[in-house]
Parts: sequence; structure tokens; C-alpha cells
Amino acid sequence: MGRKRAFDYDEVIERATRLFWAKGYTNTSLSELLEVMGIRESSFYHSMKSKKQLYLECLRHYNDTVTRRRWEALAAEPAIGDGVRAYFRAVLDDLDDPAVPNVCLMAGSLSVEVLAVDELRDYILDEMRTLEAALSARLRDATVSGELPHGFPSDVAAQVIVTFLQGLFRVIRVLDERPQMERQIEALLTGLGL
Repeated sequence: MGRKRAFDYDEVIERATRLFWAKGYTNTSLSELLEVMGIRESSFYHSMKSKKQLYLECLRHYNDTVTRRRWEALAAEPAIGDGVRAYFRAVLDDLDDPAVPNVCLMAGSLSVEVLAVDELRDYILDEMRTLEAALSARLRDATVSGELPHGFPSDVAAQVIVTFLQGLFRVIRVLDERPQMERQIEALLTGLGL
């Protein structure tokens, strides 16, 4: 029979996720993780196995919570243009919240150090492809329904939106005024015909 955990696993993962989100994978030390998680090193290695495994679990947690909430905003709108705008609003709302680190955890994972770890790279790239494919499918559905014109380049538009998002997350500290970001988002979406 296995040893019972002496801590709330979900709470520990949430705390670790927030630390990785704020500092990044490489800049987060084991001692910082142990402190923020409130566990001992022996518990860490027994439960998490390694920093890499913990980071992977934190990425999954992030996608199950933050990314899912953003997708729900997109799905809640019947019109594709309104849905994509709702998605971006959810992103900007997160960035306006002082309790939320100001860079997307997934975007922050697009670093040489993280992508050099096969398991992390595979997960991150797979999630990015999933995001792009889901957005492309939603755009194709809007084309089939006649909301978007016949021949609308759904795959290319999805790629452009995902690329823009990654760039937005990279320069978010420079573009700290929401109206400026909203103007750029609107210009992009209007240019795409959304």
C-alpha cells in the first residue's frame, strides 16, 4: 500500500504553476518550488519525480484551467468573429488581473532551454498544433455555414492568429496599455475578414 500524501496535490500544482508562469522553467529553482509548494524535498521527489515532470504537470494544469476558460469564451459566441474577439478579451482580462502573471505559460515555454527537453517540446508543440487545428476547424465551420466567404483560408488564418498571439505574449510588457492591444487585435481580425 502506497504512502498517503501529506499535502493537497491540486493546491501544490496550482502554486507551482503560478511560480513557473511568473519566472519560467529555467529561472525557477528547486528550492523556490519547494518553498512555494510548501513540501519537503523527499515529498517532491516521491510525488513529482523531477522538475521536468512537475513542469509538464503544470503545463497540463494550465491548459485544463486557463486555456480551457479562454476556449469557452470563444465557443460561447455563435458568430466566429465575436468568438475570436471573446477569446482575445479573455486573454486581455487575464493580463489585467494583478493576480495573474503577465505572460502566457505556454508562450513562455517557447524557449531554447524548454524546447531542448524532448518530452516538454513534444507536449508544447502538440498543444500549439491542437490550438491551431481547433481554431481552423471553427473557421471552416463558419465557411461551410456561409458566415465566412467560400474559399476563406481557414488554416492560414488560424496560423496567423496563433502566431499573433505568441507575439502578443512576447511584447505584452511593452504594450502595457489595453486600448493599444485592442486596436492591434481589431486590425488583425478585421484584416482577416473576421
